[in-house]
Amino acid sequence: MKSGNIKDARMSGLLIRLVAEYIHREATTQSLITVRRVELEDFGKQATIFISVLPENMERPALAFVEHHLRELRDYVRDKSDLHTLPHFSVILDPEAKREIVEE
Repeated sequence: MKSGNIKDARMSGLLIRLVAEYIHREATTQSLITVRRVELEDFGKQATIFISVLPENMERPALAFVEHHLRELRDYVRDKSDLHTLPHFSVILDPEAKREIVEE
């Protein structure tokens, strides 16, 4: 979240919850996909979803799954929220997730 204001924090929290719900409903049980955070940019017009995946050998398929379903995810967020402006989504693997595993 670049700007750090309360509106962005609320929107980010809502998006984390809705994205996690969507992934939980639609993804297979071959991997555990966790939504770590959502960063908003350009006044909420762009949202980057940071995910972690276990087991690690399923990272590529899980990332491909989420990338492939971004349009449906956006539709889900539109249907489940009262956001006036829906962001365009992108998804990446969270580099901090691996660092936290190594530190433990």
